[in-house]
Amino acid sequence: MSAFRLDRGAAKLMGVCAGVGNATGIDPFLVRLGAVILLLALGPVMVALYLLTAWAAN
Repeated sequence: MSAFRLDRGAAKLMGVCAGVGNATGIDPFLVRLGAVILLLALGPVMVALYLLTAWAAN
């Protein structure tokens, strides 16, 4: 496991999911899929968490 950083090269939006995938060794597609599922379940809370993560990593 490496340090978390935004991955703007593999980014679809802000690079959060790609960064999480790189830091944990999980395929970024699976991280993005999990984020979409959480978005459907949690709605605005997940959007806020995503933006907070992007802000904190920046």
